[in-house]
Amino acid sequence: MRVRAMDTAEPGASGSSARRAVLGGGRSTWARPARTGAARRGRRLLLALLALLLAVGVSACGSSGGAGGSAAGQRGPASAKLDDPNPVPIGPAPHPVLPVTVHSFDGSQVTVTDASRIVAVDQYGTLAETVWALGLGKNLVGRSTSAAFPAAENVPNVAGGSGSINIEGVAAQRPTVFLTDTVSATPTMRDQLKALGITVVYFDPARTLDGVGPQIEAVADALGVPAQGQALAQRTQHEIAAATAAVPQQNPAPKIAFLYLRSTAITMMAGPNFGSHALITALRGTDAGAAAGISEPFVPITSEAMISANPDVFLVMSDGLKSIGGVDGLAKIPGVAQTTAGKAERVIDMPDTEILSFGPNTGRIIAALAHAMYGVHPA
Repeated sequence: MRVRAMDTAEPGASGSSARRAVLGGGRSTWARPARTGAARRGRRLLLALLALLLAVGVSACGSSGGAGGSAAGQRGPASAKLDDPNPVPIGPAPHPVLPVTVHSFDGSQVTVTDASRIVAVDQYGTLAETVWALGLGKNLVGRSTSAAFPAAENVPNVAGGSGSINIEGVAAQRPTVFLTDTVSATPTMRDQLKALGITVVYFDPARTLDGVGPQIEAVADALGVPAQGQALAQRTQHEIAAATAAVPQQNPAPKIAFLYLRSTAITMMAGPNFGSHALITALRGTDAGAAAGISEPFVPITSEAMISANPDVFLVMSDGLKSIGGVDGLAKIPGVAQTTAGKAERVIDMPDTEILSFGPNTGRIIAALAHAMYGVHPA
């Protein structure tokens, strides 16, 4: 699937153990000919052609979308977006082989006997995307707001954008199995789900590149379709590798800051213990939050911390950027206008429902971000 980036004027474990864990050159010398009229005309034509080529070359190099470019010196915002955000099924709808007993991330052993009605909820929509990509989209009867890909538009929403679960909404869908994680489902919610007799399989809430394949396989194992899980994990890992390999080497590596923005009241910068760190690494960047000494997943933005981080590029979620008034609003956040990225208005945004999903679309997401930053596509 092709990805696109639109410039805007505004704004590591694997295998069964991992599945258990996650559920310059010389100058040329020219002979000078006699300057006849024809020679003079030819020389003027050559000079005009060279000037035109030089102008075109400068224009292409100066564009933020120039192929194989560098983050250094580029200016202006860009948006990364998947042409088609729907997860691509690995094949026809499979027939789950059940019952199966799996190790749930909460430490329990769970036996799944029926996968005909699946509810999948987590903060980033990863689990629902995975169910769809396994070919079991028709079995999906509940999702969260974050699982907003078009193909799931008519699937009932049983959780808010933050992944907060509506227990009554889940129960109303009469799920035969509920897939979630140990952050989306609080201890109180887990007790409620257990009291309702709902079969629940919990997964690792962490989102990393190394964890994408193992989590896909863990979901597939729980639904009785392990072969599809292995194939999907392999395809996804190949796409991630291709997208990462296409990112040009950067020297020095650009400092990229991932910002979490939710109105001017909530402006935070991520550190190395958040999933955005993996994306920054894949884009051959340096995590500006880590460089500024941030050790928490997020910290409130202060002028001192922002100036200390001094990122070359800001990476943000599209709705978050919109919530503060776009690029102009971002410049009003303390310290931003004093940074390299702030001065160049170098902001890359991507839809909230795509950028941090770390599921079957991850390779395409990295490719879209790389195109927005450097103008490159995977080979």
